Amino acid sequence: MITAMSNMPLRITTIGNPALPKIAFLHGFLGSGSDWLSFAWKLEDRFCSILVDLPGHGEAGIPADADPELFFMQTVEALAKEIRRVSTEPCILVGYSMGGRIGLALALRHPELFSKAVIVSSSPGLRTEEERATRRKSDEGIARKIERNFEGFIEFWYDQPLFATLKSHALFHEVEAQRKQGSPHNLARALRLLGTGNQPSFWDELPNNLLPMLFCVGEKDAKYVEIGKQMVELCPQSSIELFEQCGHTLHIEEQERFLASVGQFIER
Repeated sequence: MITAMSNMPLRITTIGNPALPKIAFLHGFLGSGSDWLSFAWKLEDRFCSILVDLPGHGEAGIPADADPELFFMQTVEALAKEIRRVSTEPCILVGYSMGGRIGLALALRHPELFSKAVIVSSSPGLRTEEERATRRKSDEGIARKIERNFEGFIEFWYDQPLFATLKSHALFHEVEAQRKQGSPHNLARALRLLGTGNQPSFWDELPNNLLPMLFCVGEKDAKYVEIGKQMVELCPQSSIELFEQCGHTLHIEEQERFLASVGQFIER
């Protein structure tokens, strides 16, 4: 049994009336809880939003003694503890990319904490140890890029095909500027500790799911379209929504539609 580290550096910000139902947002790699501020403000008449800075991101550091083999699940357990602290009733979960992976693990291991979950551009991890080992090697190379030349890394990162639609979006330069505010040292460590190569596979746990889940994917994000289709086939109580003309960051590219989709899913 893995328990949360006592010094796990999560930073929690709440937006809205704490008496309202809660909705917890988990950001992606390079991001922070503030990525979800515009959503929290639009929802504050209906929800109190829980914005999390995950380890190595925003105002959250990483313990010096973090163990790569345990840290992913220790993060999951720390989040479970924090959500119990701030929400006495089951809340809604929304997680994007890295935050989606962590959120999916959290929802599968602690379904009692949530009433519904929205998982955006994400996966249950890699199925085999061979795949995970290959990914760890790849992530190590990326972590070194971050440490050597952070601004050059940001340019490299957003040159990936899955971000092509974001790069042509009006909000791209704002997003890029926000990403450059991160700590290269902390982000490199976060990738080494929370990357897909260091998380357990949750594919085999999907068939046991009883929590209503919505998987959101961008039409032009081919890898995650396929993963999303596979997840919904395995996962009871789940559905998939495809966002036309969008890539990996569909929630940024189509904010109003994403917010409407989350609202409709909650009301079902």
